Amino acid sequence: MKRKMWLSLTLSALLVTAVGCGDKPGGEGTKTAGGGDAEKKTYSIAISQIVEHPSLDATREGILAALKDAGISEDEGTLKIDYNNAQGDQANNLSIGQKLKDTKSDLVIAIATPSAQAVADNVKEKPVLFAAVTDPLDAKLVSDLQKPGGNVTGASDTNPEAAKQLMDFVSAQFPNVKKVGLVINEGEANAVVMAKTAEEALAEHGIELVKAAVTNTSEIKQAAESLVGKVDAYYITLDNVVVSGVDTIIQTAQKNKIPFFSSDRDTVEKGAFATVGFKYYDHGYQVGQMAVEILKDGKNPADMEVTKPDKLDLILNAKVAADYGIEVTDAMKQEVKDPDNNIIE
Repeated sequence: MKRKMWLSLTLSALLVTAVGCGDKPGGEGTKTAGGGDAEKKTYSIAISQIVEHPSLDATREGILAALKDAGISEDEGTLKIDYNNAQGDQANNLSIGQKLKDTKSDLVIAIATPSAQAVADNVKEKPVLFAAVTDPLDAKLVSDLQKPGGNVTGASDTNPEAAKQLMDFVSAQFPNVKKVGLVINEGEANAVVMAKTAEEALAEHGIELVKAAVTNTSEIKQAAESLVGKVDAYYITLDNVVVSGVDTIIQTAQKNKIPFFSSDRDTVEKGAFATVGFKYYDHGYQVGQMAVEILKDGKNPADMEVTKPDKLDLILNAKVAADYGIEVTDAMKQEVKDPDNNIIE
């Protein structure tokens, strides 16, 4: 009897030891009371981008970089991306918006005004962030910049002061400029808004804005050439169609020694002479930080203020100045707040 009791107690002790030393419920990667590694959560995002060009691509890269810095990336297996590019085609853009209506993604990010409009019109049950949008109010993406109130928020890539400061620079440093030529796709709401701001700023200096309309990239060369002999300088807005085909404007401007001013840093780095702006990578990074707040912290887009660039500076491409017949003067350089980063030599 005693031997049976001893065997029973021994078996019970062994069972307790086995349970105590064995794996915890949940398997590998589950966080334990002792502080073991927690299983990494995988997030999914859908991205809609109207077209590929340097500014929008840099925006997307900045978004993904901010996510990666927060531990959310494809490399780490914590991010799945459904990337959609409309290739500049509005029919494709609308189809992408409709496709994303029933998306299973945790968050939808729309890059550029047309993409944001198509997504916002269709995606109502998921958080939506926009980037590279000129005027979120005019585009009817939000009704209030401080308190969007719905499922959509994001970052504008325009501060109206940028266009005004650029036109002040043109007037002060190029006194012979009396007419500025603008190649524009008036089908883009963002381009129309920026053109109006530029036109009003130029008018204050007695300078006329002359428009040449296009509907696609194949028309840009002819539009730029049609302005030769009629204008003293070129300017473009954050017009996705025009920026996509900007090489032809650069070539036409340089061939005819007509100074060319843009609305984004990437176009200046590509060959335009000057802009007042910022890095689109930084703009995207800002949107990426907002994405982290939504995904990780559970923030509601309705309560997230729409942001805009606040660190504006004159950006000069001194390397191409001679191609436009421009002499870069000390007075021009003195207008650059951060010459180490914003004078390209």
